[in-house]
Amino acid sequence: MASRRRRKVAAPADELPVRIGGMEYARTTSTPTRLLGFDQALIWVCVALLAWGLVMVYSASIALPDNPRFGRYSPHFFVTRHAMWIFLSFIIALLAFQVPMNWWEKAAPWLFVGSLGLLIAVLIPQVGMVVNGARRWISLGPINFQPSEIAKIAVLLYAADYMVRKMEVKEHFFRAVAPIGVAVGVVGSLLLAQPDMGAFLVIAVIAMGILFLGGVNARMFFLIAAVLVVAFAVMIWSSPWRRERIFAYLDPWSEEHALGKGYQLSHALIAIGRGEVFGVGLGGSIEKLHWLPEAHTDFLTAIIGEEFGLIGLLAVIFLFFWLTRRIMVIGRQAIALDRVFSGLVAQGIGLWLGFQAFINIGVNLGALPTKGLTLPFMSYGGSAIMANLIAIAIVLRVDVESRQLMRGGRT
Repeated sequence: MASRRRRKVAAPADELPVRIGGMEYARTTSTPTRLLGFDQALIWVCVALLAWGLVMVYSASIALPDNPRFGRYSPHFFVTRHAMWIFLSFIIALLAFQVPMNWWEKAAPWLFVGSLGLLIAVLIPQVGMVVNGARRWISLGPINFQPSEIAKIAVLLYAADYMVRKMEVKEHFFRAVAPIGVAVGVVGSLLLAQPDMGAFLVIAVIAMGILFLGGVNARMFFLIAAVLVVAFAVMIWSSPWRRERIFAYLDPWSEEHALGKGYQLSHALIAIGRGEVFGVGLGGSIEKLHWLPEAHTDFLTAIIGEEFGLIGLLAVIFLFFWLTRRIMVIGRQAIALDRVFSGLVAQGIGLWLGFQAFINIGVNLGALPTKGLTLPFMSYGGSAIMANLIAIAIVLRVDVESRQLMRGGRT
């Protein structure tokens, strides 16, 4: 009889406690996991995206020197710089992986203040660089640095830290939500001054997602969402060139838009249409031959569709879906171990990468209005690659610390 009782008590040993609300806990069956030091599948998916992106950047940019605008560059210029950024970002990500999550939590407010300083600095004429009418880069000798990418990480960490500190007042709107709303508003104002509405949209979604995951009242969440939708609608309507983009998105083939604001979208759709099911083959794209602007950055997905067809696009979508889902699982596992900050950070990173990939793919497919957002891990852009790899390093750190706790160790 006693042995039966002991077996009955010991049975839930493979279950994890999950925070339901306040200090209440329930039980949930854990997913069996091998005792590895890190998530190997997550790393290999990221490596696959980086490698495929490197090949596609080379394919999409090799003909750019034929254009007088890029005449001073060699055919290997962009792929060489992209590979250099991947290597540099990998080193920085290794360093970020060594940092414990409790240090990120303590440093979150200071990192947020530092990102504000960078966003202000880029607006100074002697500091910030102007490219295509936008002042978004700071020149650091041979490389150009984009502060908005670091701002994504800083806002994410700050929002997660804020929610942990305000957990006891999360039901009170002004005490819990208003301060983070002001912080995001300040960041958004600086980004719109560049202008970089795409980065502001991603940061707003990150902050909203962390508020929701942190347990903010659902009515408050939908109220914030409605306010943000109205704010973005007003910004678009009050800006003539943003308004023209919306009209061009609705009818990119019209005579008015085909050679204007709808030019990129129409040629992106032509590229994807040419790819059909299996694509025209690697290197066989016609649209990259000076028809589709920014083919190696914002519209790399269209070149993938042209050269690899529907199969290639579905492969990209699947990889990002798997990546986002796996990161969210890592975050949920950390929260189940009562490591709320780490869990919110991981899930915030999952929202960031998944949402940005969704926007980029949607824009290239004509499902969403044209917006200047790169495809994570794949598009050309050094600052974006660095931010993406730092984010993955933080997720891996969260996962490693969770595995240590599950073995009975300390983080």
